[in-house]
Amino acid sequence: MCLGIPMQIKRIDGFTATCEAKGVTRDVSLFMLQHETFTENDFVVVHLGYAIQKVGADEAAAAWEVYDEMLATSATGTPTS
Repeated sequence: MCLGIPMQIKRIDGFTATCEAKGVTRDVSLFMLQHETFTENDFVVVHLGYAIQKVGADEAAAAWEVYDEMLATSATGTPTS
């Protein structure tokens, strides 16, 4: 299974953005979304180092809620809800 990870853009340099999620920072290519307009603090879904979709803060937070629940379930073996 492949997951796209929502990350927040912290800095942009051409088609490369420095993005952060959960304390982890990565350089992300914006090339596949080159026709979008990005600013610092925007959110993107990242897969294999490429931004594949621009999303809002609410959508990014909702995705992280699901991912956090999946991580908690895998750690304990029981669902959290």
